[in-house]
Amino acid sequence: MSEKEINAYRLTSLEEPTDEMLAYIMREVAEETNQKYDEALKRYFNEINEMYQQKYGNK
Repeated sequence: MSEKEINAYRLTSLEEPTDEMLAYIMREVAEETNQKYDEALKRYFNEINEMYQQKYGNK
């Protein structure tokens, strides 16, 4: 299945997606979710580190 076919498909379409389409969509969502999780985790620990540095400085 081509990327053009995948991009043209909409979940609101009246036709059911193929297993291949669903697998592709789910893989894309999983990749994006993992990337966003990694970014959020980095931001979280950076904020914790900044708060620690503000309170205790470099010891």
